[in-house]
Amino acid sequence: MTERFTEHFTGNFTQQEPIPEAGIEAALEVLRHGRLHRYNTAAGETAQTALLEQEFAGFTGARFCVAVASGGYALGCALRALEVGPGDRVLTNAFTLAPVPGAIASVGAVPEFVAVTEALVIDLDDLAAKLPGARALMLSHMRGHICDMDRLMALCDAAGVPVIEDCAHTMGASWNGTPSGRHGAVGCYSTQTYKHMNSGEGGFLVTDDEEIAARAVMLSGSYMLYERHLAAPAPEVFERVKYVTPNVSGRMDNLRAALLRPQLAALPEQIARWNDRYRVVEEGLRGTPGLTVIERPAQESYVGSSIQALVLDWAPQAITDLLARCAARGVELKWFGGAEPVAFTSRYDSWRYAPSSPMPATDRILTGILDMRLPLTFSLEDCALIARIIRAEVSAVYQQAG
Repeated sequence: MTERFTEHFTGNFTQQEPIPEAGIEAALEVLRHGRLHRYNTAAGETAQTALLEQEFAGFTGARFCVAVASGGYALGCALRALEVGPGDRVLTNAFTLAPVPGAIASVGAVPEFVAVTEALVIDLDDLAAKLPGARALMLSHMRGHICDMDRLMALCDAAGVPVIEDCAHTMGASWNGTPSGRHGAVGCYSTQTYKHMNSGEGGFLVTDDEEIAARAVMLSGSYMLYERHLAAPAPEVFERVKYVTPNVSGRMDNLRAALLRPQLAALPEQIARWNDRYRVVEEGLRGTPGLTVIERPAQESYVGSSIQALVLDWAPQAITDLLARCAARGVELKWFGGAEPVAFTSRYDSWRYAPSSPMPATDRILTGILDMRLPLTFSLEDCALIARIIRAEVSAVYQQAG
């Protein structure tokens, strides 16, 4: 065995960078004065949460922003703000994570899955066939892969189907220069620990539609304190919705907002660092026999906080062998093709509250997806080592199977 085959990675795939010192100091200030609730303000004080909403609206170019308790809450809130309800058909990607169909089911709507392509994005031909009669599309930019948004919006606009963008993995990404979350009616984002900003849990909803925004503020649990928002519609818009919009409390608090504001200011720099790491792994894997690297389109500006590759048409046993071999050398790969859900790697036929029919072409792709986080705690040298290990083990298993 050569020296290269003895290499071992010792890093932690779930270890994030520390919260910036400015965020820690701001959080300590909130803790010292005790006004964690976003509407609990002293005379002349503007809440951290209201300031964060204003700053995130500016970052995305949106007119309105609501900071909420989680990305999943943002998705459900968006559906309610669009007045999606029981029995409505809501389309979504077959390649997504459980909070997406979960949000649809939570309002009594019926998720209907759309096929995925080998680029790991929604199949626009299948979408076009399923749009008639749909109430909305909840588009998941799953693992940061963005489809042809120009064509998608043309299809949905022609069908009169509003689009909610799940941007949990695309905060700071764009398509043809338009920020992710700004193509459809609503953009939803997450600040859960493994996303691009870290407040443990948290999220945002952005929109340019004043009635959607007013409903979202009321839904989030503003009571009648909506005038304390900085990135919300005028009071007269709330007059139209405040008596008919239920309170489904899911506000962000000032402690999490304090942690996030410095992270938002640093996000462009962080994105550049993620993409440096992504490109090192991508180049290290390209050309590996039996493995397909996902090529990114020129129109897409992505955030490489994770990387995916395909081992198409491999037998499940060969894939499980590959996962075990990489794990033995310290490299943690996730697989979306397993028959049973493991942690977050469930697939559309795992969500039995959402009826589905077999999708053979999509199943073939899902069975071949390998997924790996790229935390910023990894150095570029770490990323090169990880790529060498994966390349060696894929080659070994592929040769054995061949």
